[in-house]
Amino acid sequence: MWMGFLRSYPKVYFEMLASSLLLMINMSLVSAFLPIFAHELDPSGILVGLVSSMWFISRIFMEVPSGILADKIGRRLLLILGLALSAVGAFLCSLANVIHVLIVGRALWGLGTGLFFMSSSALIFDIFRSGRGRALGTFQSIEFIGSFIGAPIGGFMAGAIGYRGVFTVSAILAAISFMIAYFSRELRRTENSGLKERMSLYSFREVLPGAKNIGLTAIYIGSFSRMFIWNGVIGTVLPLYLNLYLSIPIETIGIIVSVRTLGIIISTAVSGSLSDRFGRKPVVVAGMLVEALSLYAYTFLYTSDLISLVSLIEGFGRGMVLTSLMTLLSDIAPSSLRGSALGIYRTFMDIGGFTGPIFFMLIYEKFGSFLSFFSAAAIILITSIIILLAKTSKENQLSP
Repeated sequence: MWMGFLRSYPKVYFEMLASSLLLMINMSLVSAFLPIFAHELDPSGILVGLVSSMWFISRIFMEVPSGILADKIGRRLLLILGLALSAVGAFLCSLANVIHVLIVGRALWGLGTGLFFMSSSALIFDIFRSGRGRALGTFQSIEFIGSFIGAPIGGFMAGAIGYRGVFTVSAILAAISFMIAYFSRELRRTENSGLKERMSLYSFREVLPGAKNIGLTAIYIGSFSRMFIWNGVIGTVLPLYLNLYLSIPIETIGIIVSVRTLGIIISTAVSGSLSDRFGRKPVVVAGMLVEALSLYAYTFLYTSDLISLVSLIEGFGRGMVLTSLMTLLSDIAPSSLRGSALGIYRTFMDIGGFTGPIFFMLIYEKFGSFLSFFSAAAIILITSIIILLAKTSKENQLSP
């Protein structure tokens, strides 16, 4: 049944999947050691936080314009531009001898990945009129296999060829992703088939955050808090906590990151179908509760085996939110402005990704890791309540 469903996917779906898979490996190779490498270049907590934050800062100002452009000129140009910038950013990081070069490279890298994932998500929503949750969930599940592969390999590669060597490999993978997308005839044909010939039937105000669009606003808040916690606590504080406080080696941290990704893979593979069947909100809220409980559990675990188990559970919760929240957005946003809505969604995500590491590193340095985990869990719980209570009436859920 599942294989039959996969055979019904168009060829362009798999070509984009190949580019995305390589890009996810490209991103995750450095995830186990990035804050540690930054700390070696400069131990300042603010600058270490900026290395993670700059992945998002350049995207904050580009997501909405790129979303509008995606609605007007199509997805392909922005998609291949994003892959090119990712390759350049990763290569620049490989040359970093001072933390400021690393920061600039991460900014370009992050901007490129943002353009790619916004465009590819909009493309999936364009192609699939039914079973959208399953289509996105399948796509994201296979995407995160790249993270599952990349994180532990990157940890071991760092010991063999050094941090800069791993960045070089990341740049090569991004370049291969670019070539797959650039030379894809199916992607070009999809762009020329009329998908980009959409008229703006609704005012841009229809997707702006505010009391008028309370359902979309709740989703935007969820997007912010998801990345605020993920990049601030999971991506920055947790590796430092594991390495400096629990003395867990980088290689083991890479395995922990990979196990978390395994949870995301499993979750995205099933949560999309579950959200198609039972609704988006119940799956989103359940995933957030799992994430909050997992963050609390980190505060009293001291062995890598138990931490890995909780990391798996936390990843499962994250995957539930990742797929269902974005699919809920596609259900509510007008089809003619779906790229614009995704741009706003990703802008909130980028703001969270930028501010999260700085905010939680300040808490980490002043109060320690435990308060960082507690406050993160509280933010997730508050966000889940906002999403649960926000009304998304059927009248506002415009089908494509």
